[in-house]
Amino acid sequence: MELRETPHSHALRFQVLGPVQAWRGDQPLSLGSPQQQAVLTALLLHHGKPVSTQDLVDGLWGDRPPPQAVAALRTYVSRLRTVIEPNRETRARAELLVSVSDGYALRIPAEALDASLFDTRSAEALAARAAGDAESAHRLLVSALSLWSGRPLAGVPGPYAEGQRLRLTERQVTVGEERCATALDIGLHAEVVAELSSLAAEHPLRERLRELLMLALYRCGRQAESLGVYADTRKLLIEELGVEPGAGLAAMHSRILAADPALIPPRPDEVSGPEADESVPVISPPAQLPADVSDFSGRTTLVDELRDVLRNATGQAVVVTSLAGIGGVGKTTLAVHVAHSVRSEFPDGQLYVDLRGAGASPADPAVVLGDFLYALGVAEMPDSLEQRAALYRSLLANRRMLILLDNARDADQLTPLIPGVSGCAVLATSRSRLAGIAGAHLIDVEELTPDEALALFSAIVGEQRVAAEPEASLAVVRACGLLPLAVRIAAARLASRPRWSVSDLARRLADQRRRLDELQLGNLAVETTIGLGYGQLRPDEARAFRLLSLVDSPDLPLSSVAALLGVDEDRAEDLAEALVEANMLECFTPGRYRYHDLLRLYAQRQNEKLKDAEEQRSAVLRLLELLLPTMRNAAQAIEPDDQLPEPMDRLVHTGLGLTSSGAAQDWLRSEVSVLLSAVEAAVQGPSELLRPAVDLLIVLDSIVEDPTHGPRVRRILEIADTNAQSYHDAEALARTHFALGTLQHVTGEFQSSELSLRKSLALQAPDDVTVLRSTTANTLGIILSLANRSAEALPFFEQALAIGRGIGFPIGEARVLGNIARAQLDVGQTASAIRSAEEAVTTARASDNGPCLADTLYQLGVVLSSTGSPSGAAAHLREAHRLYQAQQNRLREGYTLARLSTNLLADHQYPEAAEAADESLAIAQEMDAAYCQGLANAALGEALLELGQPARGLACLQEAHAVFTRLGVPEASPVKDLIDQQHTESLVPPAP
Repeated sequence: MELRETPHSHALRFQVLGPVQAWRGDQPLSLGSPQQQAVLTALLLHHGKPVSTQDLVDGLWGDRPPPQAVAALRTYVSRLRTVIEPNRETRARAELLVSVSDGYALRIPAEALDASLFDTRSAEALAARAAGDAESAHRLLVSALSLWSGRPLAGVPGPYAEGQRLRLTERQVTVGEERCATALDIGLHAEVVAELSSLAAEHPLRERLRELLMLALYRCGRQAESLGVYADTRKLLIEELGVEPGAGLAAMHSRILAADPALIPPRPDEVSGPEADESVPVISPPAQLPADVSDFSGRTTLVDELRDVLRNATGQAVVVTSLAGIGGVGKTTLAVHVAHSVRSEFPDGQLYVDLRGAGASPADPAVVLGDFLYALGVAEMPDSLEQRAALYRSLLANRRMLILLDNARDADQLTPLIPGVSGCAVLATSRSRLAGIAGAHLIDVEELTPDEALALFSAIVGEQRVAAEPEASLAVVRACGLLPLAVRIAAARLASRPRWSVSDLARRLADQRRRLDELQLGNLAVETTIGLGYGQLRPDEARAFRLLSLVDSPDLPLSSVAALLGVDEDRAEDLAEALVEANMLECFTPGRYRYHDLLRLYAQRQNEKLKDAEEQRSAVLRLLELLLPTMRNAAQAIEPDDQLPEPMDRLVHTGLGLTSSGAAQDWLRSEVSVLLSAVEAAVQGPSELLRPAVDLLIVLDSIVEDPTHGPRVRRILEIADTNAQSYHDAEALARTHFALGTLQHVTGEFQSSELSLRKSLALQAPDDVTVLRSTTANTLGIILSLANRSAEALPFFEQALAIGRGIGFPIGEARVLGNIARAQLDVGQTASAIRSAEEAVTTARASDNGPCLADTLYQLGVVLSSTGSPSGAAAHLREAHRLYQAQQNRLREGYTLARLSTNLLADHQYPEAAEAADESLAIAQEMDAAYCQGLANAALGEALLELGQPARGLACLQEAHAVFTRLGVPEASPVKDLIDQQHTESLVPPAP
């Protein structure tokens, strides 16, 4: 490995044997998008060797790279450098992620990468085994395998990552195979049976695994099972490949049939003793555990944790471990699997009972104790619960037993079944957290990870079907909410229907209204399992469970919970926590609550069945009555002097208090999904829900410029438009068209935006002196200016300015003046344009409003740039950029950097221009802002031409021209001239 020690690298650690992650000391690092992680992966797995730019592009995108692949790659590298070397000064040379000729190299110590440590420990283990030191070899192999934390490079895209994923997975299986062989060398045959069974099931054609499993079973005295493995393997090989077992497997079969004594190594700890007295009757230890599943998948860390707890069941008190989780999450399967894996640790037997806690008739502890006592050899049974519990504790006092208490209702049902002294261990499962059991280990069992769910799905339907349709397979397990029961049902349905493709199943599950119906097979049904938990709720808890599902948000804050339920926050918290305790709701962050996806669908189905439209309408209306004034409070905190369009109906709630801009920004970031989900639910309802929903969208649009929400907002507005027309609500319809026109402006659909805004103005009274009419006219003027129709735009700007002055709206006045300046510039009124832009900045500074000042500085910068004053323009644009950064307005940052780049070009500062344009382009791509992408590409292309990079420069210009042409804006023409000039110059022969 070409690795060397470098400053600041000693604390860095990287993981690829699982999800790609990194740490500096104990602090996890944010590695960005999956594509950025793919770049890091390629550099890490080249172990310090240079990787060319072309190889990185090919490894990330294959034979279909995007037009700006190299620029995107440089952006990813730049961001990775910031993460890996955060203290590196601007423009200082990178010391870790370095540029090497036409590519990059990541130079870190070998021990900083888990894959390198894995290879080192594996090699050392092989050397130790070859030298006869099996103990050390086993310890090293266990250490190597402990570095794994899931599917390698999980979620990392691209052909290079896929190839490496296959290679690393093969290495993991090979080393796991070697670990099991070494374990057999040192007599750990009982311990590796379960692992070998799992590996052999996962890799059925690997004969070495089957051979080791046969040997382990034989050494455990399970000769019939050992020979059964051979028979199953031979049948599989003949059916799948048409071949007989290889020499190693056949030899193992023959040696077992011949009872080869060499297969059983001598145990040094064995000592001879007197023969047992055959006259003494022997009661076999109870072995009541249900059968383990052959396709158990995932939960490696949790399984190891539970094994350790149960194995260490010593000390003063009995060890009680309780697994809690929603129905179908796999608590029983996990408990049974773990219990089987530690069975040898409890030589006096294992007891099991299903306590039926989720059903209508929970098991009586006295009856359960009677069954346990009978299994322990008691013939004369005491009558009372107390007497049975006392005898049970006495019998277990000198024994080491495992008691698996499945599906407990509560702590009261469980307590009599717990032994009295240490040595025994209790493993319980329940839908609720059994906090009433003193000293219990309480463990929440969560859904599977996507990789674990895919492994389970694959084990049932077959690896080939999953490998053939990986995206559809992932869609299926995600539609199952990663819930093991749901995944198992879906997989079993597919396995029983060979003519179905995985895509067929994925399409059926994609319909949320039918998903619960699809997830049933025979007597297994997700809906029935969830219904058992729902049936245990009190009426007020069941009502809360239903009403909270009306808003399809990822989670809900306590304030929204209280509004939906129509209670104060204390009572709302009590109800929500009761649902969390019953595992019908989740709470991963204090004060925020969410559903598992399938539980949400179940709750929504209960709403449909009850058909209580009035209660559901009232719940959503209460939420809107909280969110709309809170949104207006947030807008006022962010822009204190701004004026918002008046709400259509009187506000009945003061909203949450947001006293600072920072608090308002934080609230918006955390609640934007709740806001959109509430509006989504409301626009489909009656008129009294539609009106506040549209008002809320308009306020949201005024302070959140994030085009990534565009498709969802568009769908909401289309529904609102249809319903407002059906209600003949002209006021709501005018606002809907305004909101749609504003959205179309942001997403670059200028012609559609013009049409929507003109419809909105037509629905508003001509003599209206309102913020809404002023804002609509101003936005329409902007659209016309962008279409090179500034003469048409000026009357709309002047109308907006007159209204702003009439209602005393200085911020609106300042912004409109800036727009007027741009229009005046376009029609040749240069002096007027400069005066208007300067007046706009003066008005904005007097208002002491940061966002308004940033906007007007931006406009003045553009005007000065166009009138031949690039230095003065740059100063104003830099000030605007600083303000936008402080306001976290990413979209406006991107526009300002693009304009700044153009000024730097005019000032012949080509490297600085390229850097500003590159950063602008990254922001524009992140925000999906087409016009900004065009401006950034145009400036970057011109800068690259000046820097002697004609190929890249021309590619950027062509991309800019395509964007401007699609948008129908005048900037397309000068860019086309530059492109033609480059083509012409390339045809001119060199001077003699």
